[in-house]
Amino acid sequence: QVQLVESGGGLVQAGASLRLSCAVSGLPFSVRAMGWFRQGPGKEREFVAGITRSGAVRYYADSVKGRFTMARDNGKNSVYLQMNALKLEDTAVYYCATTRETGEVITGEGVYDYWGQGTQVTVSS
Repeated sequence: QVQLVESGGGLVQAGASLRLSCAVSGLPFSVRAMGWFRQGPGKEREFVAGITRSGAVRYYADSVKGRFTMARDNGKNSVYLQMNALKLEDTAVYYCATTRETGEVITGEGVYDYWGQGTQVTVSS
């Protein structure tokens, strides 16, 4: 059974940092690209960050470039999203997801076949 479990969300003030984690089980993690997506209140789900199988290439949405960093640890079957300088507009449910694809297509949610349940991030003023 494939499971993706996010953790690390919470309520923080603008300007603060949070680190999200996603633990993956039930599939060969090292051959899967990973992505983080988010869905804010009243908004559609959007791409945040993606990382290739080896971790050599990362993609970021323009809205988070320079503030968020995605990493993976293939030994721990986990990915992380370090979020710095958080803004009110970063408030959302954050989801991790996995795909067999690689390359820039991982910026699109349509290629992902397994998703976590999400973790809430709320940024207050």
